[in-house]
Amino acid sequence: MSVATLEQPQLDLETLNHQFADADAKEVIKWAGETFGDGLVMSTSFGIQSALMLHLVTSIIPDIPVIWVDTGYLHAETYRFAEELTQRLNLNLKIYQSPMSPARMEALYGKLWEKQDVESLNLYDQIRKVEPMERALKELGATGWLAGLRRDQTQHRQQLPRISMQSGIYKILPILNWHSRDVHRYLTEYNLPYHPLFDQGYMTVGDWHSSRPISLQDEHERDTRFQGVKQECGLHLPKTSGEAQSFDSSSL
Repeated sequence: MSVATLEQPQLDLETLNHQFADADAKEVIKWAGETFGDGLVMSTSFGIQSALMLHLVTSIIPDIPVIWVDTGYLHAETYRFAEELTQRLNLNLKIYQSPMSPARMEALYGKLWEKQDVESLNLYDQIRKVEPMERALKELGATGWLAGLRRDQTQHRQQLPRISMQSGIYKILPILNWHSRDVHRYLTEYNLPYHPLFDQGYMTVGDWHSSRPISLQDEHERDTRFQGVKQECGLHLPKTSGEAQSFDSSSL
């Protein structure tokens, strides 16, 4: 596949984060569309509340490329949910997968998710999630990336700015300041569905082997992911020390 090349705008992140600190999500998305044009993409996991961002963004930028990294280990309900939303919202869906099949990975490395250590889980995430996402961003010529992260989801996300750099791409988080009640209000207003596993007690959902319903013993909903060993899959973590600086809340 040929790789698109678009000119990367030079932006003042400190000024932009001050300007958009409390801005409405739609205002942020409109600005991103005007700033990045054909270089703007968004990502989705088709998770519990993914219908929100998919509807919000495509109501403003209907044909935006939507990147979905399919690990090959998602719940059957997730695949059906993805199909439902793709048809309903007429998504310009771009599906990316690891070049290494699940069977080959298991033959070479075993069932990495069963090893109960961060190194094995990180290797799994690099193979099945991070590499496909980085390839997607490169092949689509992305200069701006919309993602649906929220501060109340993980400790790492509490410190994220609205706009930052990751892997040389501007990353924009329109609903960063939203809470669960805001999400519920929006889904209700537009008659949008939660992921079907929400009704079975799942507050967050990823691969079938690394997600479970929430229990009374859990301190946070992200404790139900990755056997509680970690909270992030690697897609939304800085890759260099310079990027790590851009994620420091003191820079806002």
